[in-house]
Parts: sequence; C-alpha cells; structure tokens
Amino acid sequence: MRRLTALIWKEWLQIVRDPSSILIAVVEPLILLFLFGYGVSFDLKDSPICVVSEQPSAPAAGLAASFHASRFFKSYTDGTTGRCIAELVAGRINGVVVIPSDFADRLASGQRAPVQILVDGSDPNTAGLMENYLAGTFRTWMAIDADMRARSAAPRISVVSRTWYNPAKESRRFLLPGLVAIIMTLIGTMLTSLVVSREWERGTMEAMMATPLTLPELVLGKLIPYYLLGMAAMTATTVITIVQFGVPFDGSVWVLAGVTSIFLLTTLGQGLVISTLARNQFVATQAALFSAFLPGFLLSGLVYEIDSMPWPIRLATYAVPARYYVPSLQTLFLAGDVPAVLWPNSLAMLVIATVFFTVVVRKTPRRLDG
Repeated sequence: MRRLTALIWKEWLQIVRDPSSILIAVVEPLILLFLFGYGVSFDLKDSPICVVSEQPSAPAAGLAASFHASRFFKSYTDGTTGRCIAELVAGRINGVVVIPSDFADRLASGQRAPVQILVDGSDPNTAGLMENYLAGTFRTWMAIDADMRARSAAPRISVVSRTWYNPAKESRRFLLPGLVAIIMTLIGTMLTSLVVSREWERGTMEAMMATPLTLPELVLGKLIPYYLLGMAAMTATTVITIVQFGVPFDGSVWVLAGVTSIFLLTTLGQGLVISTLARNQFVATQAALFSAFLPGFLLSGLVYEIDSMPWPIRLATYAVPARYYVPSLQTLFLAGDVPAVLWPNSLAMLVIATVFFTVVVRKTPRRLDG
C-alpha cells in the first residue's frame, strides 16, 4: 500500500502540473458540453418559409395564419411563386407553401384541397423535418377548419398520440446524456495513453520498473488517479446537464456511478493498451483519436442511428465501448433504471475491459530487457 500510495500521489502531481492534462480533463469537456447544449440541435425552430396564396380568400388567409403562428416556422407572405422559389434556390429560406387559386372552392364543394409544399432537399435531414412539420401544420388546420364547418374530416375513430420519456421532443435531452460518454472517452483513453507514452519517451517508465513495484501495483497506480478524475468529470457534466440545460434525471445515482465505473475501466484499459504498444506521444494521440474518440462519436448511436448503417459497420460497433454506454446513459436520464437495458450493456463493457487488461498484462514488460 505504501508503494501504491506513493505512485498514485506521483501520478496526481503529474496531472496537476501538466497543462495538457488540465486542458483535456477540464476545458475540453466544458467546451463540448456547452457546444452541444447550445449549438447542436436536431429540432426545427424558427425555420424560414414563404407562403404563397395564389387567390386571396378566407380559408387561404386562415391557413397562412396557422403557419405564421407556428413556433416551428418564421414565415412571410409573397405574392408570386417564382420569387419564393428563387429565395429557396438561393438558400435564404427552407421551404415554400403554395396555396392554389381553387383552394377555397374545393373546400366549399367538399373536394380534396391539395397544397403544394416545396423544400430544399440538399440537406436530407432538414428536408425531411420541414416536410413533416409543414404537412403536420396543414393537417392540423384542416381538422380545425372541418370542426368549425361542423363536418367530419376523418372517421369517428381518432388517434391520440403520447410521447414517453421526452414529451417535449427536445433533441438536447437525447444528445447531452450521450455526450457524457464522449467526455469519458476523452479523459479515459486519451489522457492515459498520453501520460504513459510520455513516461516511455522520457525513460521514467524504465526507472519505475527498476523499483520493487509489481505489475498490478503499476497498473493500479496508473488507473486510480484517472478513474477518480473521470468520476469527477462525470459528476460535473451531469450536474451541468441537469441544472443548466434542464435535462431530467430519472435513474439512480448509484447505478449511474456503477455503469460509469465499468465504462471507465474500458477506456482506461484501452489507453494503457495504446501507450504500451505505441510508446510515443504523437502515435498514442493519433491512435486514441482514431480508435476511441471518433468511433465513440460516430458509431455509438449518439449522432447516427446504428440500425441504418451498413451491416459491416453495424458489426464493428459491437467492439466500441461507447455503443453500450450511450444508451445506458440515455436510459438512466430519460427512463430511469431499466435492467433490460443496463445489464446487457454493462456485461458487454466488462468483456471489452477484460480483453484490454489482458493485453496490458501480456504486453507490459516486467524486465528492462523484456
């Protein structure tokens, strides 16, 4: 314990005195958190559109007013379709709604009254959102208009939808819990790989191996400080996510700590593997970036849906620890303690951590000439 305590204290002093460690452990997580919290959103809000009414009428004016009143759009009315299309082509608006000249007559005669919706398809995600929101606004107005006219717009069977876990449908509540996994990956993998590879470069690792330190003591001495740093970062980012951004937390704090501890074992083990094999700071940085951070960001389901990926990529995601940690965090924050989600993901992360530490034990030399 005396040797282990001394090694832990030495590692802690190295963290405190190293500006790059403070940058990765403190500054980068805060930048990522506030960037995703305020700058990244999959929600549609105040999207600019143009509403064209080819023939002024009371129904056309009412439909145009429904678009003006919607919080999803920032609409203005133009007299010509050509001018609005030119604005759409120029990228100054995201959609055009054209109310045809026979709109009021068709409604009065009980016929179908179609409305043309044009969206900019250069960005498929935004185009899909625009199309759904515009069509939804139109259907809502049709139902209200039919009710006012005392006629049925649909069969007597009606569907009432209810959204669970995220009733506000805010993408922030989905993104920010998953972002904690990316922050943990940064702290666990990149910091550990950098610090240990730096010791190989400077020769201090050989100096420690010449002491009576055993291999378990050496590994624990490297892991414990960064584990504590990771848990502190998780606590800070969780508090900011809940307090500053209003994301609910319905799970147990102890379950969150347990799942995070397991995930940190995978990231710390991966960092030790990289530093043991690379032994060079530049190589370790690149390896941590391409094997941990980018896969965790792209292949964890945080940004891109895993089910929509090609099958070889889906198969590769099973080797990414963040693939199991991101849904665990999102479940803990939005749904609570769901064993059917948490147990399989935790077991998968334990298997990955076991593989990493097995490699560390086998590849770490026990002798200076090893």
